[in-house]
Amino acid sequence: MKRLLCALLLLPALAAAKTPDEEDIVLKTIDSSSPYCLTVLLMRFNDPAETLTDEEYHYLYYGYAYHDNYKPLESNPDMDRLLLMVSGVDPDRPDRETLEEVLVMARRAAERDPFSPKLLNLMAFAHGALGHTQEEQAAYDRMKGIVGAILDSGDGLTQGTARHILMFDHAYDVLAAEGLANGGRGRVVSRSVEFVPLAAPQVVEGKKRKGFYFDFSRIYRNKPEGYTYKRDRTWQFNNLKPRVYK
Repeated sequence: MKRLLCALLLLPALAAAKTPDEEDIVLKTIDSSSPYCLTVLLMRFNDPAETLTDEEYHYLYYGYAYHDNYKPLESNPDMDRLLLMVSGVDPDRPDRETLEEVLVMARRAAERDPFSPKLLNLMAFAHGALGHTQEEQAAYDRMKGIVGAILDSGDGLTQGTARHILMFDHAYDVLAAEGLANGGRGRVVSRSVEFVPLAAPQVVEGKKRKGFYFDFSRIYRNKPEGYTYKRDRTWQFNNLKPRVYK
């Protein structure tokens, strides 16, 4: 079956939003006997032979907000180096050595942001171009699972139904995964919600939408005293031409 990594993910429609319940998430992800124990889910997420359910992605993604390694306000220089590196890749004739370097840099960047859809997308591309079929499929499935968990958290059409994210960049990743071009930086509309405008209005459920709301409250939950956040430039889902995998 063919698929286009940098196009719409064709995620299934969700009947109702699964807004993260913090108490439920904490109880289930810290319990070693729970099927949603975060330590176990992380191990499975990093094993290309494993598959996760939508429910497991929900607890994995939002449970990570309580992990010691979750430091959303720290910079990720490895991600910056990775994006600079892939900007020079010819998607039709990628250099094998460069692709292997991409994977090395991607693994380093994942230490700070393991659930970045754009990072998983690039890993799927690199693995696919190198002929790593299992790893390519795993990275692609991981990307779909994370984006699905965010989409499942709210429709993003109002502040009260905002989509919940762990990193600011994930908001732009989700829009790009849906095939929507953002219209610039998000605008903070409350202490926990930002509005990300679209480059052009879209008709959603029969109504014209100018953008989507995202809940970023987890990002500032443990903000260091005196910290001032400066948003980097937004990015395209990836700057590679569409690549079809068989």
